[in-house]
Amino acid sequence: MDDTEELLSIGAFARRVGLAPSALRFYDDCGVLRPARVDATTGYRHYAAGQRGRAVRLRRLREAGLALVDVAVVLDGPGDAARGVLRGHLERTRRSASAAQTVLEGFLRDVVGETECGRVRARARIGGAELASAVRQVAPAVAAGAARAEFPVLGCVLLELVDGEVRLVATDRYRLAVRVLRSADFEGGPRRALIDAAAARGLADWAVRQGAVEVECAEEEGTGTEAVAGVRLRGVEDFPARWEGEGAGWSTRGEYGEFPDYRLMLEGLAAGRHRIITDRGGLRHAIDGRAGVVSFTVRADGAAGQRKTGAELEVAGGERDTVRLRAVCTGPALRIAFDPAVLVPALEAGVGPDVLLEIASADRPVVVRSADQGSFTTLVMPLRDVPAPAAPMVEEGRG
Repeated sequence: MDDTEELLSIGAFARRVGLAPSALRFYDDCGVLRPARVDATTGYRHYAAGQRGRAVRLRRLREAGLALVDVAVVLDGPGDAARGVLRGHLERTRRSASAAQTVLEGFLRDVVGETECGRVRARARIGGAELASAVRQVAPAVAAGAARAEFPVLGCVLLELVDGEVRLVATDRYRLAVRVLRSADFEGGPRRALIDAAAARGLADWAVRQGAVEVECAEEEGTGTEAVAGVRLRGVEDFPARWEGEGAGWSTRGEYGEFPDYRLMLEGLAAGRHRIITDRGGLRHAIDGRAGVVSFTVRADGAAGQRKTGAELEVAGGERDTVRLRAVCTGPALRIAFDPAVLVPALEAGVGPDVLLEIASADRPVVVRSADQGSFTTLVMPLRDVPAPAAPMVEEGRG
C-alpha cells in the first residue's frame, strides 16, 4: 500500500462499500478482506480507499448467495475455476427459484378482542417479520421431553426488554440460542417474560403478518414494584391471546421457575482457538442421516494459527461414509464430536450460505454464527467422541 493513500476507519469504509462493520470484521477473520492497517495499540482496523472495488465485489457476490469459499475462488482463483463456480451457482439458483416463492404465502386469522394490561413500564417497537424470524431461530433450542418435564422453565423462550433491545433466548442446557433485535423506539425496562414453546410458535405466525410490532410490559397495579403483571403485543392486529392469566402459555411471575442466567454463559466463553468456515447447506447434508456421534476432523497443514484456505473438513461417523467439505480453517489439527440432534437445528436456524464454527477446545461450548446476521448467536455443547452424554453447559436454577 502507498503510504500516502487515504485510510478510512472501519465505520467510514463500511458506509462507503455498503457492508456492516460486523461483516468487515468477519471477512477479516476469514481472510478474504484484510484491513490495510491495524493499530497495534487499539486494535482498530483501517481500510484503504483502493480496497473499495474488492469490497463491493465481495458484497455483491454474497448478496447473490455465494458461499464464502466460492467467493474466495471468484476473487482470487484462476479464471477457469471462477467461471465454474459462477455457472454452478447460477444453475442452482434457477432450480430453487420456484420453491422459494412458496415462502411468501401468508395466513389470515380472525381478530380477537383487545386485552387490558396494567400500567405500561416498558415498551419497544420492532419489525414484525424480524420478530417472527427471531422466535423461529431460537425456538429449536427449547427443551422437550424429559428435560422439559424436569425443568419446565427450559421449555420456554425468554423475552427480554433491556438496554434498548428486545432479546429472545432459549436453552436446553446442551445448546443456547440468543437473538438480539435493536428497537428504534424504546422506553422503560428492564422487563422479561417466559413464552411456552407452543405460544411462541403462535407468536411467530402472528408477527410475520405485521409490518411493525409494539411490545409492552406493564407493572402490577398498586404495588409500585418492578414485578410485571402483563405483556401485550400490538400490530395491525393485536396478538390474539390474553396472557396475564394462567394457562395462556406466557408467564411473568415465575410459574415456570427461574430462567438460567445466559449472560454468564456468554461472558465465560474462551477465545476461539480454531475457526472453521464452510458451506452451511453442505455441512447440513453431510450430517443428515447419521445416528449417534458425528465427528469433525481438520488435518494439520501449515503453521499453527495460519489460515488454510484449501483445507478440508472431514465429517464421519453415524454409519455413513466420510464426507469431505471445502473449508477455510484457522488453528492446529482438530477432532471434535457432536450429537446431530443438537447441531443440526443450530445449522438450520442460521442465515446465509456459510457457517462459522468458533472452537476453544473439544470439550467447551462451540459458537455457531454467520457473517450475515451478527445479532444471532448459537452455542452447542460437543460430545466426547464416544456414545456418552455431554456435560450440560448451563445448570438449571443457577444465575
